Amino acid sequence: MLEQVEREVTLIIPMDPNMEFAAAQTAKILAELMDFEKNHVEEIQLAIIETCINAFEHSKSEDRRVLIKFIMGVDQLELQITDNGVGFRLDEVAPSKTKKSRGKGLQRRGWGIEIIRHMMDKVEVKSTKDGTTVTMIKKKHPKVNEIA
Repeated sequence: MLEQVEREVTLIIPMDPNMEFAAAQTAKILAELMDFEKNHVEEIQLAIIETCINAFEHSKSEDRRVLIKFIMGVDQLELQITDNGVGFRLDEVAPSKTKKSRGKGLQRRGWGIEIIRHMMDKVEVKSTKDGTTVTMIKKKHPKVNEIA
């Protein structure tokens, strides 16, 4: 029996309006090829859309591009979303922090990351002054009719 190897797809998108949907569509196609359940495919799409939007809005990347790697393992899909922006401190955008903004009342920040964590099985954020990489993993779970 042949051992299944990881397969990788790389996508580079410009930070233009609605380009996050190109990334989400690619994720959908790959997750469906891997036979993920429909609701898990949708969770993957939502997580990648949120991550791309965060990069578009906050990275201040001079090259205005996002690199996305889709790594298809035997039982999981790994997504690595990288920008070459200014980076950030995760503890400064945690949803528990409520900041007062100028004349706008309370502004809550960091909910996008919490949404991503809820949708995916594992999320890791590495950020430096040279950019940010968000690595997300969604594991394939047995379908209800596959459970003995």
